[in-house]
Formats: sequence, C-alpha cells, structure tokens
Amino acid sequence: MDRDGDTPKRPWDTCREVPFIEDEQTPWKMIKLLKFISLCVVAVAVFGLALCSKTSFLLLITLSNEGTKTLPDDMKPVALLCIGCTLITSSILLFLKSTWKACYKTSKLPRKSTIALILFFEFLVAVGAAILTIVAMPHLDIVTNVAILNGVAVLSALLQVITQCTAKERNRFLVPSITAFILILLGYVLFLILYIMKDPTDIKMAIWVGLAVGGSFLVSFNWWESYLRLISKNSSSVFFKELCIDMTKCQNLLNIVSSLLRIVVTACVLGAYVPLAQMDWDIVTSIPRRETKIIAIIIGVQLVSSALCHWFSLVACKMHALRRCFILPLYLSSLAVMVLFIVPVIVYYQDYKISLNGTAINFTGYCNEVVDGRNQNLTGSVFPHLVLDVTHTLCFLDMSKITDIGLLTGSAVSWWLGLVLATLHLWYLKVYRIQRTQDLFTRRLYEGAFIEQSLLLNTRFDIQTKNRTKNFRKFDTAMVYLCATMWHETYDEMMNIIISIFRLDRYRPKIEPKYTDFTFDAHIYFDDAFDEVKGSQGRHLNKYAKDLVKILTEVYSIFTNIDQMFFKNNQKITEQKVIMTPYGGRLVITMPQGNLITVHFKDKQLIRHKKRWSQVMYLYYLLGWKLMAKYHKLFKNKNPNVNQNKLCLLLQKEKHNTYILALDGDTDFQPVAVMLLIDRLKMYPRVGAACGRIHPTGSGPAVWFQKFEYAVSHWLQKTAEHVIGCVLCSPGCFSLFRAEALMDDNVMKKYSTKSMEASDYIQYDQGEDRWLCTLLLKQGWRVEYNAASDAYTNAPEDFKELYNQRRRWGPSTLANVIDLLGSTTTISKRNPSISRAFMFYQLFAITSAILAPATICLLIAGSLTFILSMHASGALVLAVIPPVIFLILCFYVKSDTQITIAGVMSIIYAFLMLIVTMSIIGSMVKDKTILTPSSIFIIAMAIIYIITAVMHPQEIQLLFHGFLYIICIPSAYLLLIIYSMVNMNNVSWGTRETKPAGGAATPEPAAKQTKTQKAKSTFQQLFSWCKCCKRSNQTSGGEQLAVSHEVLIIQPGSQPQNTNVEDERTPGEEQRMVDSAFDSPIQCWITQLQSECNDMQLQKESLDKDEEEFWIELQKKYLEPLQDDKERQKKIINDLRELRNKINFAFFTLNALWLVATFTLQIFEASFSIKIPKVNFDLEPTDEDITIDPIGFMFILGFATSVVIQFLTMFYHRIYTLIHYVAFLGTELIKHEPDKPEPPGKKEVSVSESDSTTDNNSDADSEIDDSDDDDMYFRSSHKNVDAPAPCPHLPQHSHPDCPHEQCNPPPPTITEDQSSFLLLITLSNEGTKTIPDEQKPVALLCIGCVLIASSVLLFTKSLWKACYKTSKMPAKKTLALVLFFEFLVAVGAAILTIVAMPHLDIVTNVAILNGVAVLSALLQVITQCTAKERNRFLVPSITAFILILLGYVLLPHLIHHEGSY
Repeated sequence: MDRDGDTPKRPWDTCREVPFIEDEQTPWKMIKLLKFISLCVVAVAVFGLALCSKTSFLLLITLSNEGTKTLPDDMKPVALLCIGCTLITSSILLFLKSTWKACYKTSKLPRKSTIALILFFEFLVAVGAAILTIVAMPHLDIVTNVAILNGVAVLSALLQVITQCTAKERNRFLVPSITAFILILLGYVLFLILYIMKDPTDIKMAIWVGLAVGGSFLVSFNWWESYLRLISKNSSSVFFKELCIDMTKCQNLLNIVSSLLRIVVTACVLGAYVPLAQMDWDIVTSIPRRETKIIAIIIGVQLVSSALCHWFSLVACKMHALRRCFILPLYLSSLAVMVLFIVPVIVYYQDYKISLNGTAINFTGYCNEVVDGRNQNLTGSVFPHLVLDVTHTLCFLDMSKITDIGLLTGSAVSWWLGLVLATLHLWYLKVYRIQRTQDLFTRRLYEGAFIEQSLLLNTRFDIQTKNRTKNFRKFDTAMVYLCATMWHETYDEMMNIIISIFRLDRYRPKIEPKYTDFTFDAHIYFDDAFDEVKGSQGRHLNKYAKDLVKILTEVYSIFTNIDQMFFKNNQKITEQKVIMTPYGGRLVITMPQGNLITVHFKDKQLIRHKKRWSQVMYLYYLLGWKLMAKYHKLFKNKNPNVNQNKLCLLLQKEKHNTYILALDGDTDFQPVAVMLLIDRLKMYPRVGAACGRIHPTGSGPAVWFQKFEYAVSHWLQKTAEHVIGCVLCSPGCFSLFRAEALMDDNVMKKYSTKSMEASDYIQYDQGEDRWLCTLLLKQGWRVEYNAASDAYTNAPEDFKELYNQRRRWGPSTLANVIDLLGSTTTISKRNPSISRAFMFYQLFAITSAILAPATICLLIAGSLTFILSMHASGALVLAVIPPVIFLILCFYVKSDTQITIAGVMSIIYAFLMLIVTMSIIGSMVKDKTILTPSSIFIIAMAIIYIITAVMHPQEIQLLFHGFLYIICIPSAYLLLIIYSMVNMNNVSWGTRETKPAGGAATPEPAAKQTKTQKAKSTFQQLFSWCKCCKRSNQTSGGEQLAVSHEVLIIQPGSQPQNTNVEDERTPGEEQRMVDSAFDSPIQCWITQLQSECNDMQLQKESLDKDEEEFWIELQKKYLEPLQDDKERQKKIINDLRELRNKINFAFFTLNALWLVATFTLQIFEASFSIKIPKVNFDLEPTDEDITIDPIGFMFILGFATSVVIQFLTMFYHRIYTLIHYVAFLGTELIKHEPDKPEPPGKKEVSVSESDSTTDNNSDADSEIDDSDDDDMYFRSSHKNVDAPAPCPHLPQHSHPDCPHEQCNPPPPTITEDQSSFLLLITLSNEGTKTIPDEQKPVALLCIGCVLIASSVLLFTKSLWKACYKTSKMPAKKTLALVLFFEFLVAVGAAILTIVAMPHLDIVTNVAILNGVAVLSALLQVITQCTAKERNRFLVPSITAFILILLGYVLLPHLIHHEGSY
C-alpha cells in the first residue's frame, strides 16, 4: 500500500512546468574571475608598494650617509629634510582628516589625564623615530638599516606576553610571543657586538649605535593602545577602563593634538641635528638640477607608495584576504628589499673581480679603489652610483670575514623572525566582511618609515585560545521581517516574489540551521483582498488573493520536490493555518525549511487600505506588538529577579538588530542581495536604511527607456549621494530598514499621520518611501546604497501607466527635497553624514530639475537655428509655442486626452531629437571644431556614460537603450513634467488600477429564474451555510479538516447568481456595518479557501485575545477606514486645485524668466555675449569666434561640475562595491546552480535488451571528450569499448584489416611542423651563419612562442568554456598537484628546447624528442601490473622503457665522441 502511495496517479503525466528559481541574472563566472583578478592585483600592489616605500626610504638614508657620492656632503641636509617629511606626512594627513571629522561630526573633549598620557607616549615615539631615522641610521650599513626596522616590534612582543598572561585562559600564542621577544633582543645583542667590538675606541660609533637601539625602543611604544584595551578588560583598574572609553569617544581631538605634537617634535629634532652635525640649511635653496630631480623622484615615490600601500592593505583586510593579500606580501617585502640592495652590490663586486683577470682583491680593497676612489662629479646613469653608495655603507665592516658576515646575518634574521612571530596571531585573526577601519587597526596613523611594520603591528590583537579566538565578537543574530505589500499584481509578478521568499527559506533554513547571522519571517499585506459575492454569507477573497494562494501552493510543491526523481510522488504539503482577524483574514504558511510566511488579507471595509497604511500596519504589528509588547509584559510584572536596566539594554539591543525588508508585490531578488544589505546595517550602527540596485523588467520602448534611466540614476546620482552625503530615497520595492531607526522619535509616529492638508496628500501619500527616508534623515540616520544588491521589479510597459507613475513621483520628490532644503541648518547639525555642501549640491540638482522644461526648449531652439538657419530669438519663440499649447490644454482636457496628446508630441520630438543629434555632429564637421558648447557637452556626456557603463560590465548592454533615452528627452523632461505638475491635484495611485467588474457599479437586473433553478440555488446556499457553521464550531487545535471537492459545486454553465465568485454587491451588503461584519459567526471565505486548496490542508485557528485587542485598538487609533465625508472631500479637492495653481504659477514663472532672460541676451547678442576663439580639429585658431550667452555658460558650467562630481564618486563607490562583493564571495557559501540528483546506489533495471550492453564508463568518456555536440555525445555514450570500432570505409572490417590509408596510416615521419621547429633549433645553434650570433635571441624567442602557442589556445578555449558553460572550482589539493606537474613539464620543455638542444647535433635533436615517452612507458608498466587481469601489452611497454633508457645511456657517449653516430 505504501509503495502504491509513493507513485503518481498518472505516470504518463510526470512532466512539469517549473519557473526559474535559480539566479539567472548574476554573472557568477565573471564575478569569480573578477574576484581572482582583484585579489591578485591587491596582493601585488601591497607587495610592490611596500617594496617601493621601503626602498625609497632606505635610499634617502643612504644618500644622507657620510661619504656617499650621489649627493655631496654639503647637500646632506636635503636628504635629512626628506626623511623628516617622510615621518610627518602621515601625521599631516591624520591631522586634516581628524579636523574634518571634528568639525562635521561628533567630537568630545577628553580628560586632562587622557591627554597627558597620550601626549607622553606620542612624544616618546616622535623622539624615537626622529633619532633613529635622522640621527642614527645614516651611520649604519644597509643590511642593518633594513633589518633594524623589524626590531621596533620589541615592546609589542613584550606587551603580547603580558596581555596573554593576564588572561585567565590558556593562550595559543604565548610561546610565539615570548620567542619573538627573545629573538628581537638577540638581534640587538648581535648588533651591539658587531659594531662596538669592531672598534671599541670609536666613541662616535658607540653613540650612533646607542641612539639606534634607544630610538627603536622608543618607536616600539607606538602600538601600546591595542594591548592596553585588552589588559583593561582583564584588569580591575578603573583608570584603565575609563582611559580606553575616553580614547574611543575623543579620538578625533586626540588625533589632532598628537599629530601636531609629532610634527613639532620631528621638526625640532631635525632643526637641532643639522647645525650640531656642522651642516648648513642654506644649501637647501641652491641644489643643482640633477640632484633636485633625484631627490624629488625618491621622496615622491616614498610618499605616494606609503599612502597607497596603507590603502591597499585596508582593501585586503576588508576583502577578507588577510593572509594572501596582506600578511604574506608584507613579510616578503622585507626580504625583497634586502635582496634588492644586496644582489646589485654582490654583482658589481664580482664583475669588478672578473675584470681584474685573476688579480686578487678583497672587499676592503674594492671599497678603497672603486667605491671611495670614484670621481665626485657624476654623469650618466644614477643606478651604478646608487649601488656604489649602498656598497659604501658596508665598507665599515669587513665583509671578507666570516665573523662579521655571521653577526650581521644573525642580527637581521633574528629581527625578521621576531617580527614574524610577534605578528603570527594575524594568520588566525577573524575579521568581518567590510570591517570598519577603526575595528581593523588600532590607530588611524601609519608610519611611512616603517610601512610594513606599522601595518602589521597596528592590526588588532586578540587573545586567542585553543578554541580559536576568545575576544572575537560575533554579531548578534538579526531578525529580518520581509514585508511585501500587494494589491493588483499579476500572476507572474506574484510568482516572482513568492519564489524569492522561498529561495531565502532554502538559503537560511530554520530547521537545522548552519548559520546564526539572521532569521526571518515573511509577511505579505494584501490590500482590498475581499469582494462582495451575491448570495453569500460574508465577503470572499477576490481573484488576486486566490491567485496568491494558488501560487503559494505551486511554489511550495516546487521547492519541496526540487531534487526528486521521476516516478516519485510529490510530498503532501503539510497542514497550514488560516485565521480570522479583525482586519480580514490571515494565512500562515510554514515553508519547507521551517520559516514562516504570513499573508494578511485586508478588508477595506474593516481597515484602511492603500500602501502607506499597509506599511503602518506592519510597522505597529511587528515593531509595536511583537517587539515591544513582550518587554512591556516583563516590565509590568515587576519581577524582582529581572534587572530593569538590563531589560532596557536588551530591548535596545533587539531594536538595533531587528530589520524590516520592504518589498513590492512584484520584486524578484536573490538571498545574496539581502545578505549584502544586512552587512551594511550590521557593520555601521548609524545606518538606518540601505537600498539596492533596482532593475526594471519588462519589454517595449517604455521599459527600454526606464532601464537606461534607472541605470544612470543608480550609476551616477545615487552613488554621488551615498559618497558625499546620504541617499535621499530608499525605494520601497527593495530596502532594508533598521527597527531602531523606524521607532525613533518623529519617524514611525509621524509616518502614521493622516493627511489633513492638501500638501500632505502630495508629500505623504504620493511617494511614501521618499517621505519615510526624509523623516529618517531629519532624525540623524544615514541612508546608504549598495550597488551589489540587485533586485528586479516590473516597470510600466504602457505609455499611459508610465506617465501616471511619474505623475505621482515628480511632485512628491519636489516636495520632499524642498522640505529637506528648508531644514538645512537642523539636518546638518543633527545628521553627521549631511553637510551644507551636500545640501548646496541638492539645491543645484533641484534647480536644474525645475528649469528642465526651459532647458529643453533652448535645446530645441538651438537645433532649429542650425537646421532652418534662422535667428536664435526666432527659433526660441518657435520652440516655446508647442509646450505652451500643451500646457494650456492640460488645464482643460481630461488626463487620458493629455497623455494621448503627449504621446503624439513625443513621437514628433523624438524625430526632432534625432535631427538635433545629427545636426550637432554636422556642425562639428562643418565648422571643423568640437570646441563649441553643445559639442563639448554631447561628447563629454557620451564619454562619461560609456566609461560608467564599462565600470558596470554586467550592465554594459544598457548603452544600446541610451539612444532611445536621448531621443525621448523632450518627452521625459518637458511633456512629462508639464503633465505631472498640472495634474498634481490628482492623488490617485495611477498604476495597477482595474475597472470594477460589471455589475459592481451598476448591477444589471438578473434574468428570471425557473423554479428548478431557484430551488437549486437555494439548496446550494443552504449547504454552504451549514458547512460554514460546522467549521466555525471547531476549535483551533482540533482535528484536521477534511476538505471535499464537492463543497462548492460550480457548474461550467451555471448562471452568475448561482456561483460564489462574482464581484457583485447587493444594496443590503453595501450598507452593512464593519463591526457586524467581523462579529458574524459565519465566515464563508474560509470555507471557500479550504475547498479550493486541494493540495494544501488548511486548519482554521483563532487569534490570541491579546493580539485581537491589539488589532482592534490599532484600527481605532490609526487604521480605521476613512469615512465618506463628501463635504471634506470637496474641500480637499478645492485645496488641491488651489495648491496646484500656486505651485504651477511659481514653477512655470521661473521657467519663463529663464527663457525671457535668454531671449533678451540673444537679441542683444553683440553687447552681452561671451566670445571664445574657435579652433579646428588640429587645435589651431581660426578667424571666427564662438558666442555664448553668460547665463547659458554658467548653467552648463554648473551642470558639468555636478556631472564630474557624480562621475568621480561613481569610481569611488565602484571600488568599495567590489571590495564588499569580493569579501562576500570569500566568506559566504553561494549555491550557483541546483544540485543534481545523485544516481541510485543499486543498478537500474534495463528498459530494453540493447540498453543492457551499454558501457558504464561511457558517460565519463563523453565528459572528457572535447566535443560539445549532442550527437557526438550520443554516439560516444553507446559505443562498445571491447570490440574495435568499425571502419567507416569497409564496415565489415575492423581498422587493423582495413586497406585504406586513412585507417592504417604510415609510420610517423618528420612532419613540416617538426622540421620547421628543428630549423629554429638549428638557427639558434652557436656558429650557424644564416642568423648572426647577436641575433640568436630572435630564434630563441620563436622557440618560446612555439612552446606557449598551444597553451595560449588552450587558455582561450578554456576561458570561453568557463564563462559560457558549466565550470566548477577544483579542490585545493587537486589544483596544487596539477600545477606542480605542469610546472615540472614547463620547466623541462623550456630547458630542453631553449637551453640544451641548440648545442646538440641535428640527428640527436630529431631523436631526443622521442625520448619524452620514457615516463609514459614506465607508467604503462605500473598500470598494467596493478591490473588483476593478464595484459597483452606489458612486454612492449617494458621493452619501450628499456630502449628509451638505452638511448639516454648512449647520448653522453655520442656527445663526448663527436662525429661517431
């Protein structure tokens, strides 16, 4: 019986229609490739920049050494001055940044004790750094200078030991820290022995050595803050704890004071040392040009590379690539610097020894004769002189003695190993995605002189135990409420959002969760979900609501059986809940992975409808009832065991970690998009909302226009707002809000305000998402934009629907921006992310939007001037006439007529814009110049759009929609603005509105029924009544309801009055009161829903009494249906009309003034115009001038400035978007494609006799086969590998017996390809005359090209397949093994063909290529020996191996006796 139940009822009907549920939009392969490239670039950048920074700094140290020749001794103050600049540059940058933050953001005054302690340590560090680098290091050798910088980790290692000893748990890095401290001390001891014991009587050298040791010890105090914070946590000292708190809160002011102190101390040490060293500062103003160029290049490289290295290090940490892109490159940079300095010294020394032709000379003699004996006047290349100057620093030591070399090497190795062990904990440091800089690094300051040491030691130190990190603070589990509002969405639109929610359920399952970062509940608020049904007891769900229930059932089945095989019965959907509520009804679905999705069906007769009130409904339900009510109960109980203060902290914490994801009813998104938004809110506590990249979907010209419009808006406008201020609008279709921000003062409460004035209807109801963001910004919260978080929503496909949508958005945007601009002073003080400069930017943007109609008229006038060769003033009058006529008509005709007229004019303007575009190009060709205002504007905008699209490679195809966008500019920025402004008084929604069903407004008289029909109708109504009564008497926890298909019998040919789905309302039902509707004991919509849900079992339950009271109180206070007050409605209509008239008068008056001013300037063109000389394409001046009116010039200049700002901020935002995405890919497990069902363990039963002979390995063979054709795959999967393949020429014969040459080719000979390769080998042979010896590298280069040509082709083909076909990431072991063997093969091939074969004879070169089969023969022997069966080719394989070895044995004899073959 069970087996029968597992099979479907109709085995012939197993095919399914399943919508796309996987991510079809994100180009994962391109993103993976981009991630790999990004990590490689960052790693190389960190390594290369650290190398440049340290090398250039040590060159400055070398140039300041006494006795070097590149910079004469009297010019040493210049090098010392550059060293000082290196020390203070980071302090200057920190001072500027902290001053800006202190002025525009929150800053507090620290305590006097905190300032004193900070300044004391900063003074020690500044003195130590100046003494070490300016005074001591110029007297030391280059090896010591490279290595002693690693010794600044001495105090950090000691503090690590102390910090870990104060911790109560056993620490895993205590031994490495102790070892690091000992090694660094050992390095100092060896350094002292080397220098002091070299000449104990040299007092000056002893002073320099002592200053070096003391200075490095003082510098090591630089990173004490990181360890003090941990010590204070484990200590009972109140002073330490208050100190840490004070340092955190007052960081900006402390940085300002400490930066100034460092600058002053460094300047004092530098200013005092130069005179004491008997040097003169006057030389700084009289440096020769050659030396100035050398110094400028070195200091420029040092400053720029240090700053960039610090930034790239931050990027590496934020990308979650700490080991491969941060730690390892910095470790290797110290070794690379050492190699970079020492190798040239050794090479030059050895070359000089070789040039003496055997004359013995030691290192001391080399120093006396070559290094110190060279001429002071330098000419030619600088590099040899720099190498000799570096050599000069080593001349003090005797590099010929093994003792000196051993001591020098021992100190360098000890210091480097000490630094490695002191920072070994970084390999196990845990960081978050897009970790904040202040959480990654203890100090904002980096040290230009100790770039890699400062970056490694400044990184956060955590006490790590055997159980990984002890102090790694995990984020609290966030609660995300997905809240979607629905109304009249289509079936496909609702399918998109339901699939998206079920995707998230699979991504973060509640049953056996693998992650604890967040949990979620989904809520759908369905507006106006009920209809009156004639002859029914109560209102029924309308067709949209029933479609939603059907979609839920369908999607549930898809996600439950997504990995099932054929002929397995779909799992029965588990029992779900249906609940009657005071606002209508509720359907609670438990998704397959345990998360809940709740559908709230709203009855507009019971609760206020429309989108904003649905949002108010879920805000108060989720945040007011679910979040606050449980804490209110705990406060109300006054339990003595409950700490009230702790309870307040828990409440605040939960508000902070509760998010609401606002969705539209047609939004399609991936779980990755939600995670990226959650990252922003988790990482930055002052972010109140974050939105993603919204992609419009659909087809048709209207959608194509919107795609490019959305792209430009997100690419440039939103990124600019995010970078220089705050995003002003977080769209309600896909935005994440923080509960703490929504529940703040003047946000949620004010958002629930009912519109009373005419302006309220425009600002509150027409753009509710923008108004909510306005409230958040006013309260001081930040709104952000994440470009990597993609969501897709349906866009209006109809011209009328698009105009009606923008008719709502335009006035709402204008009202909210003006509201913000009016509160500039308050917002700039309260919101740290918004400055007056940003508000000025918004002022210019809104001014440009207001003057857009006049600007379009000027654009059209300019085109008419060029096309018709008429005067500019006349063209302007002609261009203004059509918009004025359209404006007048809009005040008198209906909106539909207005849209029709706008559509016709849009087509005319589109053709005109095409002519305008061609005319601008024609004017450039005619005038032979591109330096006209219109030409510069068009070309600059085209370049900006193209580069911006290239920066968004996954959206570059949207450039093709840009042409449509350009020709539709008059329609969008002239006609649409006129339409939206004139129809401002129309506050209807405008989209997704459907006409009432026939009979709803004017019900038609029903046809007379026969007695039989009347009896049948009465019987069906009575049966439905009884059924509803029976179900209403069951308890919520009762037994499962058995739903029958015959509860509601609807005949295909029955009359409308006999059905229960008609949208008709009787006069009695129209007058029914709301309370009586809810109190009715019979709710037939539940029975209707249960009867129609054949695949889903619905269990009726009831609300909790407390929750029911909550809904009743909420409805009374905020959501009571608006009364039909005709007098008030008439007043609002009049007020809206008056407001429309006032705003339109001001709006179009400003445009008229702009046009009149331009018209006046055009009339008096000779007196007021600006004349600019015209130049041709060769930038040569002509005799003509270009005339520009001043107003137009200022407007173009301002517009160009705003576009440039947007363009630069786009670059900045793209970089940080890439950082976030790479970090996400490195830390989050993403399922890119559905898992294929595993084959069953037991052998399947064959369907036919022919199938039983199929080879089981054929599938594997076909996968390895390089062919991608389906027919090749089919043939290869059914071949018999035991029998020889049939001959295509003689089917009765196998290949060995075939007489055809194609089947039995002759033995291999030297082909043309092989002969050409051997000719290249011959040409590279020394002594051949065809190519002279000095041109042999050309032949060797060609040999290299032969070797890599196949690799290039394979790379290209594999890359194409990886991008456009299935590809998976290999395991690390597999990748390592393959790369190891490929490395061996590549090295062997290069050595054989490039190095060895050009020195052999032609016969050997022909024959030795056959010797590469040696390992193949050996592996054949091993493979056949491991097989259990007897092999027929074992003996040939052994013979082949022996013969090849014999050939290798004869080869040396052949080479030794030339000519004997």
